[in-house]
Amino acid sequence: MPWDADDLATIGGAEELQVSSVRPDGTDRPFVTIWGVRAGDDLYIRSAYGPDNPWYRRARRAGIGRIRADVVDRPVSFTAVDAGDEATQQAVDAAYHAKYDRFGPQIVGTVTGPASHETTLRLDPR
Repeated sequence: MPWDADDLATIGGAEELQVSSVRPDGTDRPFVTIWGVRAGDDLYIRSAYGPDNPWYRRARRAGIGRIRADVVDRPVSFTAVDAGDEATQQAVDAAYHAKYDRFGPQIVGTVTGPASHETTLRLDPR
């Protein structure tokens, strides 16, 4: 199921997103604030500090959760993107640079480039 155009615009345009994964008992974990981008008609998030970041590990393990941005609050699936999918990874890098470069290369560098590609998750509506 594709994103609704309004949700795609709102979530993709939000400065920050809040993400929550689902616990094994089905309850939502507390939200964590992160950066996210839109590339084409898809939404992506990455772990700024690699695959050991707790929110990222929980999202990968659960596979489902919620995303909030502005007034939008939606259930999502977290779909891992192959680090070798060069076209997608480059599009996501470009989207992060376009949206966040004003914060400086040290900060944007935590979510761009080859080291960050292994933590790319696509947000799919569910």
